Amino acid sequence: MQKKEYETKEFDKTEDLFLIELKPSAETIAEVVIRSVSRSIKLNDGNMVMNVSGNKDFKTSANLLEVLRKTPGVSIDQEGGIFVGGRITPAVFIDGKPITMSSQELQAYLRALPPEMVESIEVNANPSSKYDAEFKGIIDIKLKRNGNLGWKGNYNGNAYANKFSYRENALNLSYNTEKMAYSLQTSYNNGISTYQYNALQKLANTNVMRTNTYQEDEGNVYSIQTGADFRMNDKNRLGISVRGNFRTSDRIRSGSLYTTNKDESQLIFNTESENPTEYSQKNYGITADYSFQNKGFKLNFLGNYLSVKNMQKDDFINRDKPTSQLLSYWKSDLLNKIDIQTAQIDVSQKMGNADLEAGMKYSYSDTNNNIRYDTLSVNDRFVFDPERSNMFSYKEKIWAGYVSYRQKFGKLQVNAGLRFENTQSISDAVTKDSVVSRNYLEWLPSFSTTYTFNKSNELSLSYSRKITRPVFSQLNPFRFYFSPLNYWIGNPYLQPSFTSQMKLTYRYKNWVTSFTVGKEKDVLVRYPLYNPKTNVLEYLGTNLPYRKFAYLETSFPVKVAKWWNITGQVAGYYNDEFRPYLDEIFALKVYNYEVRVNQVFTLQKGYTLNLFANYESKTGNSLYIIKPRYTVDLSLQKSWFDSKLNTKISYNNMFDSYDQSLEFRHKQIMDNRLTHWWDSSRLILSVGYSFGSSKYQVKEIQKTEEENRAR
Repeated sequence: MQKKEYETKEFDKTEDLFLIELKPSAETIAEVVIRSVSRSIKLNDGNMVMNVSGNKDFKTSANLLEVLRKTPGVSIDQEGGIFVGGRITPAVFIDGKPITMSSQELQAYLRALPPEMVESIEVNANPSSKYDAEFKGIIDIKLKRNGNLGWKGNYNGNAYANKFSYRENALNLSYNTEKMAYSLQTSYNNGISTYQYNALQKLANTNVMRTNTYQEDEGNVYSIQTGADFRMNDKNRLGISVRGNFRTSDRIRSGSLYTTNKDESQLIFNTESENPTEYSQKNYGITADYSFQNKGFKLNFLGNYLSVKNMQKDDFINRDKPTSQLLSYWKSDLLNKIDIQTAQIDVSQKMGNADLEAGMKYSYSDTNNNIRYDTLSVNDRFVFDPERSNMFSYKEKIWAGYVSYRQKFGKLQVNAGLRFENTQSISDAVTKDSVVSRNYLEWLPSFSTTYTFNKSNELSLSYSRKITRPVFSQLNPFRFYFSPLNYWIGNPYLQPSFTSQMKLTYRYKNWVTSFTVGKEKDVLVRYPLYNPKTNVLEYLGTNLPYRKFAYLETSFPVKVAKWWNITGQVAGYYNDEFRPYLDEIFALKVYNYEVRVNQVFTLQKGYTLNLFANYESKTGNSLYIIKPRYTVDLSLQKSWFDSKLNTKISYNNMFDSYDQSLEFRHKQIMDNRLTHWWDSSRLILSVGYSFGSSKYQVKEIQKTEEENRAR
């Protein structure tokens, strides 16, 4: 093949490092030429940092949650849950600080945040001892900032269409003076989402049960957040933020249970159930922070208070389907209150090429749960049910501190840290007169080193030890019903788990590869237990002795043409789980992989087309096999009026292929197959409009480790 001449061109700084330039007249690929431009990916202490604003890979993304779906090292499940490093739920930071939001609030916020407002995303899958020991992973979102005086506004709206529709509306306003910065953020979301569950359940020599469940959830969410930053002088800054979030949900869940004998020749019973639910949540929070900086010395103080009140009323109605005869009927009334207070102080001093940092943190959380059940008696009156009713409280106090040291020796940077956390907790199952009290101290070291060969090559190695405390719902020793014959029960005797892991990361230009290996002890899990006499399926909590894990991830951009960018991501996972179950030991080694391909096409007249595909291979654990699945998304973007108006249309999960199917491995114990389906196949219309003279973006309210766990 004859070699052609290529001319040198300047490219936008946001374009990928690997450019496969097709030039000149022939439309077929004659030769691949790789050129270097400014990096859209870099490493920070071994953590991948990816530019967002102006990055063509994210131009068609309707919001930041969709950006995260395409970010290497991050995955989003069908319910909007965020994970890094396989199945680790990360803390989400805004400009270096964690944000005060529940998981549902966080999803709504990320959906309301357009990519154009985000400078970069840093993915930290192995946080150091500086951070709370609960943080096994961190996603730090850096917002775009500008010191311009004046005001700025942004409206972002999304409409989701499936069988039903869901709408999200967010308005952000900020006003910046030389001394003060004010902000107001408000949003309103409403609509209906659906969910389906199907299961086959069979034990040897027992009945065969088939379950079908359909659920509609109509929700309304209002939120308001306001704050002010006072820049007293070049050294001192004071900020305060207050927020409120109000959520209501009316859920209708209907199901059927079709049961036959073991050879399916005789019907045992055929029942139908109804479970209408009224749910409401009220959140109030306030955050105050102060910072002082003088030459190489920095001091930061953060105080936070959060109050959450959950209320839920359920009806559980079970009938014989052929005759419509009422078999059972009970009601529940839940009141759950959570109060959290935290205070922390951090100081650092720069000494030449070295940095010394230390900090202290105090946190206190108080959670109270009161759920009352009333059962319909033979006299057609509802009578208090003491067997199901529940009063449970959990109080937790944590004192933590850390010291870290960082120094640079030419191209080599070394970080070392040590953290302690003293936990005092009391769980009180009032209705069972059972109190569990704990007091333990843990030392948690970390270490990392990074060597920069040149601008194109970096190598990083890190180690950390983490703790995972059980959340309130895992400790509460009472029933939480999914259906009349299906519920899970908490375990107040659960121990925290501890994870030690090492991570090796290498970057060559925009190609990033990382390998992580580790071991977790006292793993927190749930397991199924079926009673063949009552046909009740319980999910119970326990600590597994250990699990070993490893995962290898790589991402690489390729430019096929000026108008065609491809980013590939490949990840492989290994899990070795030691699981005692029903007087047997199951220790299986499970391997699986995931492949993502993101293609961006720059079309004429300013249109951008995006095709994103994700495939997950067969996976699971020692008890269950999770079957393969895939998803394909298509989106189109166009900006108008000097990019002030941004419009996008997307069709996510085009082939409705992202349901989750599980199968119990050990048929000699139980043949259990189940499928979860969510309405993630949706048409999405997005509109964003920016107005005003300033681009100043105030700091977001901050979130604590305890708020992540109080769910």
